[in-house]
Amino acid sequence: MNTINFMGRRKLAMLFSLALLVLSVGSLATKQLNWGLDFTGGTLVEVHYSDTADLGAIRQTLAAGGYEGAIVVSFGSDRDVLIRLPQGYSDAEGAQLLQLLEESYGAGVELRRIEFVGPQVGDELREQGGLAMLLALGLVMLYIAFRFQFKFAVGAVVALVHDVLITLGFFSITGAEFDLTVLAALLAVIGYSLNDTIVVSDRVRENFRKLRRAEPLEVINISLTETLGRTLVTSLTTLLVLGALAVFGGEIIHGFAVALMVGVAVGTYSSIYVAANALLAMGVSKEDLMIPVKEGAGQEDLSP
Repeated sequence: MNTINFMGRRKLAMLFSLALLVLSVGSLATKQLNWGLDFTGGTLVEVHYSDTADLGAIRQTLAAGGYEGAIVVSFGSDRDVLIRLPQGYSDAEGAQLLQLLEESYGAGVELRRIEFVGPQVGDELREQGGLAMLLALGLVMLYIAFRFQFKFAVGAVVALVHDVLITLGFFSITGAEFDLTVLAALLAVIGYSLNDTIVVSDRVRENFRKLRRAEPLEVINISLTETLGRTLVTSLTTLLVLGALAVFGGEIIHGFAVALMVGVAVGTYSSIYVAANALLAMGVSKEDLMIPVKEGAGQEDLSP
């Protein structure tokens, strides 16, 4: 098998990553995220129709009734509808919404629940979600430092931060809604990217111990080439499933699927170029991965 010179393009890849990170951080600093109802607070209204619900007609009815910014999605079956009202609407206005729907569609509309999410709860969710990501990154670094070596831990965490920031930047730039499902997808992206990075790191460690005379750049190129098939097959099959979820899964799971699609694509790239590039930048060598020899091992017993 011919070895692909991945690291020959590492400077170009570094510039590409820096450009994406600058765009992402710049958008997050200026435009920020389009926080969903889970984080900003608002009212949830779940209704049940006696017949198939026409979501387009419901949206038009609510807009004509003055409910600006209402999000209408199917919830479970095609007869169950979940309506999300942004902050500023009270429970009483949520009840008035039911009257508006009954006037438009008759008595075949049944109220299932009305829930109010306060902005304080949303702030707590946002804070806890950020802490969850930081905790995940810290534990990842400890695990890889113990499992491999500290330089590998730094490379893995750099790749994970790279993936999370670019995924967040995608949502900031596009203005797509960021809710709890997207936050869950970000945590899943950390796990996926970590798994990919560990597979590459394990092969790098094996080849450093096996190819004693090879230079670090050559060892990393060989390792990436050997794991490329597994990486592409895993990523492509995952993207096919996520694509189906994004198209056919409905609006509730759409953000989750899109976040994972972006994260998987960026994570596949980072496991090849970001983590390995970081190892070379830190000067990884075979001495870092040599198995320590116990004192006295290999010496002949000279005692009579």
